[in-house]
Amino acid sequence: MQDFFNNLDWMMLLRAFLVGGSICIVGQILIDKTKLTSARILVIFVTLGAILGGLGIYQKLVDFAGCGATVPLTGFGNLLAKGAIKKAEVDGLLGAFTGGTAAAAGGIAAAIFFGYIASLISKPKMKKQ
Repeated sequence: MQDFFNNLDWMMLLRAFLVGGSICIVGQILIDKTKLTSARILVIFVTLGAILGGLGIYQKLVDFAGCGATVPLTGFGNLLAKGAIKKAEVDGLLGAFTGGTAAAAGGIAAAIFFGYIASLISKPKMKKQ
């Protein structure tokens, strides 16, 4: 157990926590201070991640913060963009449409499965307008 703690990169953990937490804070502020629904905020974050990923900017954040940048919704958008670009280089236009979902298939399947499980055990409430 001692070896486990000695081998941890504490600065990377701190950077991941700060970047991931900052992304979550932005999302919480949007929920609390605007009339945007959670679904619209989700779309904004995924789209922003895809745009920044397509431009090559998001990779710098991933290199800096690791999972702090790849786990939030912006990281999912980045993954979609990277997959689409990579597949488009091989298969052309068709690859641009199929590459993103192929790259993110594991995450999509997990989100569907765990979302279904959560829907069975929770009671969602509508946002007050």
